[in-house]
Amino acid sequence: MSPTEADHALDQALALVSRNPGGGGHRPAAWSRAREAAARAGESVRGRTRQASLADALGEVLAAPLDALTDLPSFDTSAMDGWAVAGPGPWTVRAGGGVLAGADRPEPLADGEAVRIATGARIPADTTAVIRSEHSREAGTQLHPERPVATGQDIRPRGQECRSGDLLLPAGSLVTPAVLGLAAAAGYDELTTRPRPRVEILVLGDELLTEGRPHDGLIRDALGPMLGPWLTRLGAEVVATRRLGDDPDGAEALLKAVTGSTADLVITTGGTASGPVDHVHPVLRQAGAELLVDGVAVRPGHPMLLARLGAPADGRYVVGLPGNPLAAVSGLLTLAEPLVRALAGRRRRPRYALPVEGDVPGHPHDTRLVPVLLTDEHAVPLRYNGPAMLRGVAAADALAVVPPHGARSGQELEILDLPWASGGCFT
Repeated sequence: MSPTEADHALDQALALVSRNPGGGGHRPAAWSRAREAAARAGESVRGRTRQASLADALGEVLAAPLDALTDLPSFDTSAMDGWAVAGPGPWTVRAGGGVLAGADRPEPLADGEAVRIATGARIPADTTAVIRSEHSREAGTQLHPERPVATGQDIRPRGQECRSGDLLLPAGSLVTPAVLGLAAAAGYDELTTRPRPRVEILVLGDELLTEGRPHDGLIRDALGPMLGPWLTRLGAEVVATRRLGDDPDGAEALLKAVTGSTADLVITTGGTASGPVDHVHPVLRQAGAELLVDGVAVRPGHPMLLARLGAPADGRYVVGLPGNPLAAVSGLLTLAEPLVRALAGRRRRPRYALPVEGDVPGHPHDTRLVPVLLTDEHAVPLRYNGPAMLRGVAAADALAVVPPHGARSGQELEILDLPWASGGCFT
C-alpha cells in the first residue's frame, strides 16, 4: 500500500470511529472499528529499513525480497553416507580414502568403480548413483548391491532447491529461525529488514509499589512487569519502562516524558478517564496530539485511547491503557497489538472463531473480552475476569470476543490468541 493509499484508508477508518449518527456528544468507538483504526494508523507510517546481521534479524520483517545468491546446492552432492558408483555392479572399490564433505573436487570415477562418500560430499564426475551403506556388501575389493540401483539415486543435483536469482521469500515475510537458516544456506550475512518499533512504557500512579506485599492503601505494580515482555512478544523493542506519579506535578512530568520520548510508540497506564489526577487527556492536548480513538465500547477497558504526535507519515503514537490490569490487557489487544504489528511491517493476524462452551453473559451495549482456554473444538471461558483481575488471563490461551448481550453455548466467537500461546514473536 502506498503512503497516499494508506492515508486515505486511515481517514476512512477514523471517519467510522468518530461517526455519531445521533448527533450527541462523544461516544466510544466500536471495538472492531477501533482495532481497524489502530492498524491503519501503523500502516500509514513510512517504513524504516536497516541492514541487520543474521543474529539480529530474528523476529523482524524482510524489507526486500530474499533472492537466491547461488544455486542450492551449488554442486551435485551425496544425500547419504555410502558409495558413489559408476556403471553397473559389482564395482571395484577405489584404494585410498573416501570422499568427505568439504573436500576438494574428487577424481572422476571409472566405469565399474566405487568410492566411499559422506553425506554432503561433492559427487565425483561420471557417478551413476549413490548406494547407501546398508544397501551394499563388500567382498574383498568388490562391492555388491543388495537391491536394485536406479540411476541418480541419493544424489542431490546442483540447483535442486533453487537456481541463482530465484525468489526465495517475498518482502514482508517474517524472519523466523527457519528463514535465518535459509538465508545462511543461500549465502547471506545480512538481511534488509524493517526494524522493530521502539516502545517506551510510562506506568502512572502514586499508589504503586515495586516490591513487597501490598499494604496501607498501596498496591503492587502489576503492569510494569507485564507490559514490557508482552510488547516484546508482539514484535516491539521496549526501550524503557518508567514510573511517574500522578500528584499535582504529575501532568508536567508526563508532558515532558511524552514529548521528549524518541520512541515510535509511548504506552501509558492509567489516567485515561476524567478523574482529578487523570492527566493523559490534558497532556495530549498540550502536546498537540491528534486523538484517533478516544474510548472504545469494550469491557473491560473502555477508557483506552490512541493518539498521534506529528505528521501521519512519520508521526509517533501514544496508546493510553486503563490502569486496571485486565482492562490494560484489553487495551493491548485492542489498540497496541494491531498498531505494533503494522509499525513492524507484519501482516495482520488471521481472524478465526471457535464455538464457546457454555453461555457467556454480555454487556448491554459493549463488546466483552473474556479469557478462555482453547480445546480442539471449543473455547472454554475462565473465571476471574473482572477488570482488576489477572488470574483468569494468566491461565488463558486467548480472549474471546463476546458481542453485546452475550453468547449462547455453541455460538462461534472471534478468538484473540495470546502471544505466548500462538508462537510469540514468530507469528
